[in-house]
Amino acid sequence: MKKLPKHLKPLLEHKETEIDWSKEKIVSYSQYSTWKQCPHKWKLQSVDKHKNPPSIELTFGTAMHTALQHYLKVMYEQSGAAADREDIVELFENTFREEYKKGFEQNNKVHFSSADEMAEYFEDGRSILEFFLKKRGEYFSTRKTHLVGIEFPLSFTPHEQYPNVKFKGYIDFILYNEAVDKLQIYDIKTSKRGWRDEDKRNETKTSQIILYKEYFSKLFNWDVDKIDVEFFIVKRKIWEESEYPIPRIQSFIPASGTRKRSATVEGFRTFIEDCFGKDGKPLVKEYLKQVGPLCKWCQFNNNPSLCNKLNSL
Repeated sequence: MKKLPKHLKPLLEHKETEIDWSKEKIVSYSQYSTWKQCPHKWKLQSVDKHKNPPSIELTFGTAMHTALQHYLKVMYEQSGAAADREDIVELFENTFREEYKKGFEQNNKVHFSSADEMAEYFEDGRSILEFFLKKRGEYFSTRKTHLVGIEFPLSFTPHEQYPNVKFKGYIDFILYNEAVDKLQIYDIKTSKRGWRDEDKRNETKTSQIILYKEYFSKLFNWDVDKIDVEFFIVKRKIWEESEYPIPRIQSFIPASGTRKRSATVEGFRTFIEDCFGKDGKPLVKEYLKQVGPLCKWCQFNNNPSLCNKLNSL
């Protein structure tokens, strides 16, 4: 194992903050994203505790995260050669099966995918990981670079007037580049064909990693200008007939300067103000039903007892 710079010690020794469940309320980026989409949907999920149904996309994403994170952990804590000896394709497939079984049990033992669809996702995962293993050197190097953490726990109080509302998240992985004295926060995303321009302009989608940067900086008193952020996007599908090679991996670095961070933080604070009282308890009120194209994919669509959107039109 490489000798690590001394000023990384507080990060390496950081442990997950214990939550006082008797009075503290946990909020996450996914909650914020749901609220931005539809406050009423947020209320149904986070207050009324109607769970999200399992999905093949989530199952795939969890398995892909596990495989890539395991490779990087071995690579930076041991060596690239040691990482190459790990069978991350098998790890992906085993994790995929295990996660599917969990979802199947949670779904009252009702299948949420077919054998053909699962086989397709298996093959997509294999193709992604084989591409990653061939091209890994284009994306990651161990030269003067250290692994700070994988699934790094981050807990922060986003709004000083709501001390019992705590933001909680897990950063997929963080690297430290000794040559430039900078941290790099990564978020792994799985996508069918990659992020298009409209995805990159989607401020709700990009806000996750910007919140990580802002809260990490404040929590550890780390110079925010010495933190870079990047989405590491893996594509299930590529256009095979393209005359040019299309990579299975896409990197996207969103703008994360002062103005962008300020706007993102303010948006998250607005979410807290709209949904919670000063004591941290969710507000009992009517939440806006945001009617739009996304409604047809909503789990509560066509369920009048939970969401009669006709009354919102």
